Amino acid sequence: MSKDLSIAMLYDFYGELLTPKQAQAIDLYYNEDLSLAEIAEPMEISRQGVRDTIKRGEKLLFSMEERLGLVNRFMNLEEEMQEIIKDVGSMRRYASLYLHSQKMSDALAELEDKLKNITKEL
Repeated sequence: MSKDLSIAMLYDFYGELLTPKQAQAIDLYYNEDLSLAEIAEPMEISRQGVRDTIKRGEKLLFSMEERLGLVNRFMNLEEEMQEIIKDVGSMRRYASLYLHSQKMSDALAELEDKLKNITKEL
């Protein structure tokens, strides 16, 4: 079973919707990088049981993303924020070089910092 790392992100968004057993198995497999055998022992089920639990959980996570699209929206928002930060940086350089307005440069630098902080919080 090859690991699809997008599952870890789906788990971050929708993990609370999984059964406790599915959440535990997916967390141990994707976030803790344990093997099926390593997960099977503490869960007291077979390797096949772990695999089936993970597959059912993955199916639910993909279904939730298909219906709600939160991860996709998050990724798009993050990309758009990076573009805005880049644009504000360009505006700040333009203001500094051509407008010779320290007040404008300072305001744009402040805006750029605020946008970076928002992006960090995403």
